[in-house]
Amino acid sequence: MTLRFLLLAFFIGFGCLLPAAARAQARYVLSGLVRATGTAETLPGATVAVPALGLGATADARGAYSLTLPAGRYQVVVSFIGYESQARELNLTRDQRQNFQLAAAGNQLGEVVVQGTGTLAQKLQTTQMSVERLTAKEAKLLPALFGEVDILKTLQLKPGVQSGGEGTSGLFVRGGSADQNLVLLDDALVYNPSHLFGLFSVFNPDAVQSVDLYKGGFPAQYGGRLSSVVDVKLRPGNAEKFTTSGGIGLISSRLTLEGPIKKGKGAFLLSGRRTYFDIFTRQINKLNEGKPDSNPIPDYYFYDLNAKANYKLGDKDEVFLSGYLGHDVFGFNSTNGFNFDFSWGNKVAALRWSHQFNQRLFLNTSASYTGYAYSISNRLDQFAFNLSSDIQDFTLRSDLDYRPNDRHTLRFGVTGTDHRFGTGRLRAGSEDGRLSLGSDITYYGREGAVYASDIYKPSDKWQFEYGLRASGFQSGQDQFGGLEPRAAARYSLTPNVSLKGSYALMYQYVHLVTNSGASLPTDIWYPSRQSVKPQRSQQVAAGVSWLLGDGRYLLTNEVYYKWAQRQIDFKDGAQLFVNPDLDSEFLFGKGWAYGNEIYLEKKQGRTTGWIGYTLAWTKRQFPAQRGTSGINNGNTFYPTYDRRHNLTVVVLHSLSERVKLTGSFVYSSGQATTLPLGRFLFQDVYGADVSAVPIYPQRNTYRLAPYHRLDLGVVWQLRPNRWIPESDLTFSVYNAYSRRNPYFVYFDQVKDSQTKQVTSYRARQVSLFPVIPSVTYNFKF
Repeated sequence: MTLRFLLLAFFIGFGCLLPAAARAQARYVLSGLVRATGTAETLPGATVAVPALGLGATADARGAYSLTLPAGRYQVVVSFIGYESQARELNLTRDQRQNFQLAAAGNQLGEVVVQGTGTLAQKLQTTQMSVERLTAKEAKLLPALFGEVDILKTLQLKPGVQSGGEGTSGLFVRGGSADQNLVLLDDALVYNPSHLFGLFSVFNPDAVQSVDLYKGGFPAQYGGRLSSVVDVKLRPGNAEKFTTSGGIGLISSRLTLEGPIKKGKGAFLLSGRRTYFDIFTRQINKLNEGKPDSNPIPDYYFYDLNAKANYKLGDKDEVFLSGYLGHDVFGFNSTNGFNFDFSWGNKVAALRWSHQFNQRLFLNTSASYTGYAYSISNRLDQFAFNLSSDIQDFTLRSDLDYRPNDRHTLRFGVTGTDHRFGTGRLRAGSEDGRLSLGSDITYYGREGAVYASDIYKPSDKWQFEYGLRASGFQSGQDQFGGLEPRAAARYSLTPNVSLKGSYALMYQYVHLVTNSGASLPTDIWYPSRQSVKPQRSQQVAAGVSWLLGDGRYLLTNEVYYKWAQRQIDFKDGAQLFVNPDLDSEFLFGKGWAYGNEIYLEKKQGRTTGWIGYTLAWTKRQFPAQRGTSGINNGNTFYPTYDRRHNLTVVVLHSLSERVKLTGSFVYSSGQATTLPLGRFLFQDVYGADVSAVPIYPQRNTYRLAPYHRLDLGVVWQLRPNRWIPESDLTFSVYNAYSRRNPYFVYFDQVKDSQTKQVTSYRARQVSLFPVIPSVTYNFKF
C-alpha cells in the first residue's frame, strides 16, 4: 500500500507540472538534427547555441536538439569538436525545424581532440556529474596491447575506474565488482563484455559511435546494477555513399561495409573482426607432430559481427535494427587421447521505433534479445563430459521525452524483462552408452521498472535533475521490489566555477556466480530468491568544476561515498556448478567505498589529453553465518581490486598534418593479496615424509608491487593517390620500458645443496607482458 501511494503521489506531482509548464510556454521551439556532411551520421553532443541570448542546447543520442526561444531574428551557431562550426541566421516567428550538417574540419588534426559531452563549458553547466564520454576516434589514436584497439581499456584511463589486473578489460568502478556494471549495446544488455579471457572487450571500434560511462548520479532510466553504466552506441552507417574500411594487425583483422539503403531514407553498417592465433598454432603443432615430449599448443580464436540498419518511415517515424554476435573458441587436443574444448559468446538483437509526436514530444520503443552461454567439454579415451550454462533475456522498453519549455525536460518510461537462467547442464557418460548421467537446473525470473524524471532549470545559476524509479523482480513465488530515488543539482558560483552534487539508490536482482580460482570465464548468472535477497547500494557525490585558461582547460574534483548491503560471496569449499541447492553456498555482507577523484582535461590546440588521479578505499565485511565463521573471521578486509592510489596521464600531440603522437602512463598501488606468514611442519605417521603447511593471516593483508606502464604510439596518415586509399599506419609500443608488473606470486622451495632438504621458501613473481611493439594498417575507400 505504501509503495502504491508513493507512486501515485509522484505521478500526480508530475501531472500537475505538465499543464503549468505548458501554460508558461509563450515562445517558439527551434528543433532538428545535427549530422555530419558526407556520411549523414548524427552527431550526439553537438552544440546548438544562440550567442545573443546566452542560450544553448546539446544534441542527444539521436543527434536531436530542441531550444525554446522568444520570437525574433537570431544567429544560431552549431559546433562539434573535429568539425567546422556553422552559423545560420533565423527569423523565428513560429515553431521551426532546422537540420544542420557539419563538415569535417579541413585540418584533419581535429580527430586528435578527445571528444566530450559537448564543449568544456557545457560540461561545466550540465547537472550530470561522474560521467565520461569516449568515441572510437579517441580509442584508435591511443596505443594498445598488440595494436588491438579496445574501448573498455580506454575507460580504464579515467579516474574512479580500476582494471582487474595486467592486460584485462574488466572494470571496477568506485569500489564495485565487475558484475555490478550495467553494459548496454544500443539499449540491449551485454552479460560478458570480454574476449580472450578478459584481455579484450567485445566492442569492435569500427562499429562504435560513442561510449558513455556513468560512475554515479545515475539517471532514472538506468537500473539493475549497483556500480556503473556503460552505454555503447553503434554507428548508424553512411547514408550518402558506399564505403569499405578496415584494419590489419598483428593478431586480428577488421572489415566494415556501410552505405545507404535508400538515399535520404536509411543506411546500413556491417562490421566483422577475427583473430588468427589458431592459424599459427596449428602450423606449429603440425611441425611438432610425432616428436617426443612435444606439447601441443591450444587452439584459440574469437570473432564478432556487428550490424545496424535504420530507415525513415516518414517525417516523424524511424526504425533501427541492431545486432551483435560474438564467439570465443578454445581447444586442446593432446596425443594421449585427452581432448578439451571450451567456447563462450554473446548474442544481441534490438529493434527500436522512434516517433516524434511534435517538436516537444518524442517516443522510443524497443524490443531486444540478449543471450550469453558457455560450454566446456572434454573426452578421455571412451569417456565424455560436457558442462554448460546460459542466460537469455527478452526485454520490452518504452521511453517518452517531453520538453515543454527551456526550463523543463521530462522523461517517463517503463521496461520489462523475462529472464531464463540455465545455471547448470551436465552430460557425462561413455561413448558406448553403457554409462550415462545428466543434470539440468533452470530458473526463471521477471524484472520490471517504471520511472519518471525531470531536468529543471529555475534560473541561470541553478539546475536540478531528479527522478524516481520503481523496480521489482519475481522468481517463482518469491517477489522483491523497491523505490530508487535519484537526484542531482548544479549551482553556478561564477561563470567559470560550478558546484555539483548527486545521490542515487540502486537495486541489483541478478547475481554473478563465479569461481574466483578459475582461469576460464565459467560464469553463472543467478536470480534473487527467498534466501538470496537483491543487492542494494547508495551513493552520494559532491564536486566542483573550474573552467581555466580561457576555456581551454576543465579541472574537476569529486568526492564520493558509497555503502552497499547484501553483498554476495561464497563460503569456503562452495560447490558452484550443477548444484540444485546453490542458495546454501552464499554468504552475505556489506561494503563501503569512498574516495577523491581529480581530473584535468584539455580539448583545444595541437596538444590535448587529460590527467586523472584517484585516492580511494574499498572495504567488505561478511560476519559469521550459516554455520561458518564468515569471511576473514567476520573482520573487515580489502577486496583484490582495492587500489589506494591511481594516476593516469594521456597526451595526444599533432606533430604535423599527417603525423600524430600519442602516449599514456598509468600508475596504481599494488593489488591486495593473501600470502602465507610462514609454515609449520606436519608428519602424519612417524617415519613418513614431512609436509610443510602454510599459515595464512587475515584475507588480503599484503600488497603486490605497484603497477606502472608507459605506452607510446604514432599515427601516420598516408597520402591517398590513385593506388593508395585513404589509410594510415599506426605504430604502438605497449609497456615501453618493459616494466615487469606482477600478475601473481607463488613460492618456490629452496633446498640445501648437500642434503637436498627444503630449508626455506622464496616468493617469485609472475608477469605477463614485457615491451610489445605492434603495427596496424587501417584503410578506407
